[in-house]
Amino acid sequence: MNPITQATAEPAEMSDRDERIREVGWFRRLLARPEFGALAGTVLVFAIFGVAAGGSGMFNSEGVVNWLTVAGYLGILAVGAAMLMIAGEFDLSVGSMIGFAGMMLAIPVLYWGWPISVAVAFCLVGAMALGWVNGYLLARTGLPSFIVTLAFFFILRGLSLALSILFTGKTIISANGDLVLRALIAEDPLISTLFVGHCFTGVYDALARAGFIAANQTGAALAIGIPKAVVWWIALTAIGAFMLGRTQLGNWILASGGDANAAKNVGIPVARVKTGMFMVTAFCAAIFAVLQVADAGSASADRGLQKEFEAIIAAVIGGCLLTGGFGSVIGAAFGAVIFGMVQIGIGYTSIDNSWYRVFLGLMLLIAVIFNNYIRQRYAGGRH
Repeated sequence: MNPITQATAEPAEMSDRDERIREVGWFRRLLARPEFGALAGTVLVFAIFGVAAGGSGMFNSEGVVNWLTVAGYLGILAVGAAMLMIAGEFDLSVGSMIGFAGMMLAIPVLYWGWPISVAVAFCLVGAMALGWVNGYLLARTGLPSFIVTLAFFFILRGLSLALSILFTGKTIISANGDLVLRALIAEDPLISTLFVGHCFTGVYDALARAGFIAANQTGAALAIGIPKAVVWWIALTAIGAFMLGRTQLGNWILASGGDANAAKNVGIPVARVKTGMFMVTAFCAAIFAVLQVADAGSASADRGLQKEFEAIIAAVIGGCLLTGGFGSVIGAAFGAVIFGMVQIGIGYTSIDNSWYRVFLGLMLLIAVIFNNYIRQRYAGGRH
């Protein structure tokens, strides 16, 4: 190549590479993912219990179903908590909403004679309406979500207790040893399909007959399938992840939590986005309540106690920042798995169950420190 051609080629080649763009390695990209900490924590917890309880039955088919059920119930709440936190708010009334939603289902059925399907619809719509009230008050008053939802925490818990005592004189609403409500739910084909029993029972039985998992004396699997709570958890997590990652609404949620004023300036309806996320959180709490009522055959005023804190912790472990604008529904699902494994796994070891809450506090503290560091170091806060 002659000198003139070479001289003109080199600037052209250099101009193709923008000096403002630098390549980022795969490990750095992985660290910048909000769910990385929860994934790493899940692997660590698996390893710990694999050593401490590997031969105890924790990881056979029955043991897996046990801790997946706990993770599934919490994971349903964690989906709503994560999306609301990403939008820059959080809801302390989730636990009270579970108890009150159970009352909205049980009272119309047992005392007013409503069909179970109508009562379930009333429960879900009523919960979402209360979530809308939370968001509306937040938008109209400018008060912090901590104050508004703390007020609803007491209001809903008090209403649950008052209504339960008014109708039954007790804090639990049931009839004939819980048989009536459970039977009514089982008789409705739609409600029983959505909220009662397990899925893939036939697959589990086939695996048991083939000798892959434990079977009872009749040859059926001891683990009778995947609980409906786990199916709801997976479905809601998939919907939430798709919404955040693939839709305009997901961009609005992230923008509203990251900088509400800037989001307003570019035309994003921040108030409506946040109100919608309060409704999603309330819907998740109502789904939790319906699953519990379908399983227990009763409603109780004290259901959902402290579940709001567990849902927030699962979301924080999953990478959600308390300041909003960053997080992952997938990460919150891993956070729920950690909860389920620890809560059930401790029973498979010689560790005292009293250490469970200590572990939760430590996990919350470690997750907050780690997420803040990763956010600052790898996601643009500090170079």
